[in-house]
Amino acid sequence: MGAGGPRRGAGPPDGGWGWAVLGACFVVTGFAYGFPKAVSVFFRALMRDFGAGYSDTAWVSSIMLAMLYGTGPVSSILVTRFGCRPVMLVGGLLASAGMVLASFATRLLELYLTAGVLTGLGLALNFQPSLIMLGLYFERRRPLANGLAAAGSPVFLSALSPLGQQLLEHFGWRGGFLLLGGLLLHCCACGAVMRPPPGPGPRPRGDSADGAPGEAEAEAEAEAEGAGLRLREAPPGGRARRRLLDVAVCADRAFGVYAVTKFLMALGLFVPAILLVNYAKDAGVPDADAAFLLSIVGFVDIVARPACGALAGLARLRPHVAYLFSLALMANGLTDLSSARARSYGALVAFCVAFGLSYGMVGALQFEVLMAAVGSHRFPSALGLVLLVEAVAVLIGPPSAGRLVDALKNYEIIFYLAGSEVALAGVFMAIATKCCLRGRRPQHTRPGQGAEGTASDSEDAEAPGDSEALPTGAEEPGGLQAREVPIPGAAAPEVEAEPGRDPKSV
Repeated sequence: MGAGGPRRGAGPPDGGWGWAVLGACFVVTGFAYGFPKAVSVFFRALMRDFGAGYSDTAWVSSIMLAMLYGTGPVSSILVTRFGCRPVMLVGGLLASAGMVLASFATRLLELYLTAGVLTGLGLALNFQPSLIMLGLYFERRRPLANGLAAAGSPVFLSALSPLGQQLLEHFGWRGGFLLLGGLLLHCCACGAVMRPPPGPGPRPRGDSADGAPGEAEAEAEAEAEGAGLRLREAPPGGRARRRLLDVAVCADRAFGVYAVTKFLMALGLFVPAILLVNYAKDAGVPDADAAFLLSIVGFVDIVARPACGALAGLARLRPHVAYLFSLALMANGLTDLSSARARSYGALVAFCVAFGLSYGMVGALQFEVLMAAVGSHRFPSALGLVLLVEAVAVLIGPPSAGRLVDALKNYEIIFYLAGSEVALAGVFMAIATKCCLRGRRPQHTRPGQGAEGTASDSEDAEAPGDSEALPTGAEEPGGLQAREVPIPGAAAPEVEAEPGRDPKSV
């Protein structure tokens, strides 16, 4: 083994401490997706105290979601530089501090900066590193792990909303924000769990007078090595530097297809859930029954996510996970289209069951599809860039739907538009995967290669020893033998060889 830090000889452990990491990821995902929606129970009290309208108050949740999605590249850079555990610990402190400071706010602007910007940033610094670490611990069981982690969203949403209502009734919105800030400190405990997977190689310890890396920096090196981020050539007498954000992944066709799909999906996926309660009330459904519709969606979602993750992990289905994802999107879009004229309570319940099922499938598969598309080695950078794209769509879709409802006083058109956008995303994903990515192999790691592995389309020119161009049994540069199922770019070395050094030793 050449220079470049520790390597894992047998790949992700698929268990062991990974189950603790999965539990922490479950909690973090629940906070990240459930907290911005649960804060809405305080809106009436905020409107009364600050004399503001609903749209002005709702910007607290909107800013929180925008920070969660829009700071993806920043989170990727910090994870690459410092490692997952330090970033998550700081993120938990920021999220908690934001809600604590918000409890002392005297203006809406102060709420925007504290509960919106600060808490949203803290949640973002927890959400993305937890997914990255989950990918380092699971390979064979990764679809199931992603499904179980994604189930945290509906579970926490179902728990945080009633909890927020109880806190509001007993302590007011200021006391509720203060206690919720303390609750968010659990993100720090989740961050403490995120130690990198064990590797056989030596790991430097402590800071020395000659500039040796400290334990925290060694941990970041191990995680970057596990994520497969390529090392730049080291200067004379210096240390090799990592790419903090691999923007070259944008040239990967699979990433481009996924990014466009996610943009179209985010335009309409969240709109029906946001408008469902008001739509039911306008149809003459009592307030209590209308609110229960969202609970139905949540209960079905809780079951659908882990079940779909287990289904996607089957040997026959896992190579076709992109088609399963497109099927879930088309099912969600068709559900919206077919229920646009639903007026009776029974029809709305049927819509909630179908919507919760397809919505849970989308939530369970979305990150598994990205990992399979770009490989675990580029997942940190790809995830940050995709979240940025999704942030733009989230800021366009739901607000535009709200304005159309105010202007047209008609929910039917909104359901048609939202359903068409999500269905179009599913059709595009299926066609693009079939036509543009037909000859592309899924980006899985080889046994004994850890989470390193493949290079994207943009690096194919740099790997003249590409195993796809070699017949079975031929020797690749460096003495590696091509396998019967070639993996593109697997011959590209993770660390460049030093002058005069045998490439086999790298």
